[in-house]
Amino acid sequence: MRYSHKLSDAIHILSYISIFHDQDLSSTAIADSVQANPSAVRKLMARMKHADLLTTRPGSVAPRLTKAPDDIDLLSIYRAVEDNQQLLHVDPTTNPDCLIGANIQGALEQTYAIIQQQAEQNMATISLQNIIDGIHANHQAKT
Repeated sequence: MRYSHKLSDAIHILSYISIFHDQDLSSTAIADSVQANPSAVRKLMARMKHADLLTTRPGSVAPRLTKAPDDIDLLSIYRAVEDNQQLLHVDPTTNPDCLIGANIQGALEQTYAIIQQQAEQNMATISLQNIIDGIHANHQAKT
């Protein structure tokens, strides 16, 4: 099973832009930090620009956050970059001739909807600034 790292990478990119706002903010420099391809970084940045989380100018390597890190929540970032916004997925190919196989999708869909709602509510309470503070705290703990 393949997992998406788009949210993690998007948070990384926004944190990088916030922390290193006066340094090299080229997609190559950011990609080096993320350890990703610069084109993947540009694609995520384009999605975040479309979601009004970032502003960029053509011909300029100076992306900026459109809001203070305290005003950008993880749910907004998640919705900007993830194609499939469902955290959990039901296996659609179970045996319809089995009691469990014929009925588990409906039961799990209800349960997964509750989990999705709770996760989104929690994500809305965590700001980019919380993550940036954690980055600084982890750095200080290592030094």
